[in-house]
Amino acid sequence: MRQQRYLSVLFIIIIFFSATFIKAQEVEDEREFDYGEKSEKGPKMWGKLKKEWEACNNGEMQSPIDMSHERVRIIQKPEKRHYKLCNATVKNRGHDISLQWHGDAGSVFINGTNYPLQQAHWHSPSEHTVNGRRYDMEMHLVHLNENATNKIVVIGVLYKIGKADRFLSKLIRNISSMIDKKDEVKNAGMIDPREIKIGSRKYYRYMGSLTVPPCTEGVIWTIKKKVRTVSRAQVKMLREAVHDYAERNGRPLQPINKRPIYLMAPEDTA
Repeated sequence: MRQQRYLSVLFIIIIFFSATFIKAQEVEDEREFDYGEKSEKGPKMWGKLKKEWEACNNGEMQSPIDMSHERVRIIQKPEKRHYKLCNATVKNRGHDISLQWHGDAGSVFINGTNYPLQQAHWHSPSEHTVNGRRYDMEMHLVHLNENATNKIVVIGVLYKIGKADRFLSKLIRNISSMIDKKDEVKNAGMIDPREIKIGSRKYYRYMGSLTVPPCTEGVIWTIKKKVRTVSRAQVKMLREAVHDYAERNGRPLQPINKRPIYLMAPEDTA
């Protein structure tokens, strides 16, 4: 009797771990791409995973890049941002944590065109570098105008370890509740993008692409020159939330291919 009970318990344990292993494999297989340097779904392979992702390997205007001062041309051409309070949700997209606005959250005005704000997300470490320096985190504010020639505008903000970022602090409770929960969505309530400390009026501008598949080109990039601060705990939280999928979710630098890089600086700050 004791031996039968032992065998029954052993059988249940085997079934449990087998099911857990199969489930883990299924989750692994569900990943469309990842950031592993030697992974079959890593950045070097993105362009080969799907035909519509070919630009990831074959594109001539890919992002991110290094903002080398040797290449920068200084011009005066301010951009205008008009953001407003709007309902938002926080989503664990597997490869990053995304804050998505639903409704009119305002827009950025560039080259005579309005680009409505859609969402924000974070990469750690930073994807863009400045004179070869990589920072601890980078936030992307994504704007979209389907009727424009260049449909997407992304504003990037760089962060180094230091004082906690107040805006990110407001989202920590939602983010901490979705650790390892891919596709989990939490209501964040009314979020004001004007509370995001973006920095000075100086910024880099260049033409690039999305930094995740399908690596769509024709993206207007704005990288703020002023580097903000974020706490080590905040960076750790963002990494832990998606660590099964992308503990480090920064795409490697891409060739500049003679693209011009501009430093926008108003006359009184140039």
